[in-house]
Amino acid sequence: MNSTRTMRTVASLTFLACLLLSPVTGDARGYGRGPGHGTSPGNGTGLSTIIATLPYQELSPEEETGLEKMREEEKLARDVYQTLFTKWGMTVFSRIASSEQRHMDAVKALLDKYSRPDPVTDPTPGVFTDPELQQLYNDLVAQGQTSMVDALQVGATIEDLDIKDLYDLLAQTDNTDIQVAYQNLVKGSRNHLRAFVSLIFANDAAYGAQFLTQEQIDAIVASPRERGMVNENGEQISANCRGKGKQRRRASVNSSRLLLVQ
Repeated sequence: MNSTRTMRTVASLTFLACLLLSPVTGDARGYGRGPGHGTSPGNGTGLSTIIATLPYQELSPEEETGLEKMREEEKLARDVYQTLFTKWGMTVFSRIASSEQRHMDAVKALLDKYSRPDPVTDPTPGVFTDPELQQLYNDLVAQGQTSMVDALQVGATIEDLDIKDLYDLLAQTDNTDIQVAYQNLVKGSRNHLRAFVSLIFANDAAYGAQFLTQEQIDAIVASPRERGMVNENGEQISANCRGKGKQRRRASVNSSRLLLVQ
């Protein structure tokens, strides 16, 4: 019974990913190649749409707390990056801030789906309900104002924290829709970490792990950039859209033009 349900879920995810990842007008260029932010319609709605199609499952108190935590943590990332972009004008911050907005939207879609309140009661940048996140925001912004390298270190620190928290939360949930959301968010965060650490290296500096182990950080940085949608197990599913035939060609993934969750 469980294997049948899993097969149906994977098939549904693959079909929806194929439809939502169809080539669209827009540009999701690399972090150092111009001002494009990859904010085409598919980027903003795809993951939230898939979340809505997956079945409702009982939400545990731990899962609810985790969603609330990640909603504000993704806001912290977005707000810090927006502030550091204003200070330093580095494209990496504006690009990843746009991605963090999509991460926020995905978590909000889950809160709405289960009729849970949004902890982001004030959308003002730099304002948080959680006092610990408020202090962390203040500290990170202050550090990032010191120099461009310090700003990049702040970016790596935020992604280090995000990845660690998402790994922990994935271990606490058995809801397929939450797993799909978290797996795609953590995939994006690993890409963000790669971007920040590569720029730190380019400035003759190094990043030391603060939340993950150094071995985990090194393994992520040494591995290739991840593309496409993933399922609840972190396995790529959008690649299944490729193949012969008119329908498959229409739904094929052009990852150089569109990344659903970066």
